[in-house]
Amino acid sequence: MKAMIIKKYGKNVPLVMTEQPMPNIGEHDVLVEIHAASLNPIDYKIKEGKMKLLLNYKFPLILGNDFSGVVVKVGSRVNTFKPGDEVYGRPRKNRIGTLAEFIAVHEEDICLKPENLTFEEAASIPLIGLTTYQAFVDILKLQKGQKILIHAGSGGVGTFAIQLAKLMGAFVATTASEKGYELVKSLGADLMINYKKENFEEILNGYDAVFDTLGGEALDKSFRILKPGGQIVSISGMPNARFGREAKLGWVKTSILSIASRKIKAREKKSQTKYHFLFMKPSGEQLKVIKGYIEGGLIKPIIDKVYLLKDAEQAFHYLESGRAKGKVVIRIK
Repeated sequence: MKAMIIKKYGKNVPLVMTEQPMPNIGEHDVLVEIHAASLNPIDYKIKEGKMKLLLNYKFPLILGNDFSGVVVKVGSRVNTFKPGDEVYGRPRKNRIGTLAEFIAVHEEDICLKPENLTFEEAASIPLIGLTTYQAFVDILKLQKGQKILIHAGSGGVGTFAIQLAKLMGAFVATTASEKGYELVKSLGADLMINYKKENFEEILNGYDAVFDTLGGEALDKSFRILKPGGQIVSISGMPNARFGREAKLGWVKTSILSIASRKIKAREKKSQTKYHFLFMKPSGEQLKVIKGYIEGGLIKPIIDKVYLLKDAEQAFHYLESGRAKGKVVIRIK
């Protein structure tokens, strides 16, 4: 099968189109012919070696973390899916590799794709959908009437997050450039802050939650807008000791994270808030809930550009530029 690989970590390491062996499937696995995949910031973080503390991969490594496609074969103990089923999903962290013609995934990590979406649209959803769902439902337990700041509202995660937060009845503030204003407004954002001209920490206060997709300075300033008892969920900040314990990383890595996240711990204590680092988990069951939202017309996919597999490196550069409004998708079949 054709697949895009890297042979080592590095920002300037090229993506190479190669022939790779077909994946083997276990008794609970499903073999999927991939029609489309999408790119996410975690893909270039993995490529650059920034996730080595949390993820240990061997080379050559096929990149890619979510997909849509058609089931072609099922394992001996699979009874949830059959050949011909159109599915979408996010493989487990040790089984990534969606920039390829085929992938073997555990049956629990996929779901029938929303019937009203194309393969390209369906491929844009799993990682951002699960990330946001787990942030808002599992961690924040977002309630109707609560106020949440969603950073980078016109980005891939942000466009989904605004829609889900509004669906849950929250008041949504978001940061965006002027070019992203109309998009975030159309998705339901209540308050737009031009991050190029305005400082969100000077405008907002008394918020219940922040969904941080940026890390760095934006994360530091986010503590200032929360009310006591408020919460931040970050997918781009520093993992903390709590995450290390929950992820069962062992005492050595957990101790390293505890030391590295001391600044965040101090901000938590000073502001009387709580910080969560989220590393999303695959879930076919949650994808089924999201599928219902999409088929009900409550959430829609937002796609910026679609590239061919052979142009995946160009797609990576575009995603890293920060200009994408919505998702960047790779058409494979």
